Amino acid sequence: MTQVYFHCSNSKEELVDSCGTVVEDLAEARDRAASVVRSLTMGRSIEDWRSWVLHVIDDLGEELFVVPFAFVLGRPH
Repeated sequence: MTQVYFHCSNSKEELVDSCGTVVEDLAEARDRAASVVRSLTMGRSIEDWRSWVLHVIDDLGEELFVVPFAFVLGRPH
């Protein structure tokens, strides 16, 4: 089990996950990352999320992988 953080950014802003989530493995981290993206984009916002990227960071501050929102949303830029 490891603590991971899901930070989101685009060229102008950054949303920092200060709490994190405990996951069993990278597969669970990947599934949780997709869930975070869907959760953020489902809100009633005028934000165009396609330029955003989710960064999955471990408890040592190392980036494990990134997930472009457009990849999860299935919409090209």
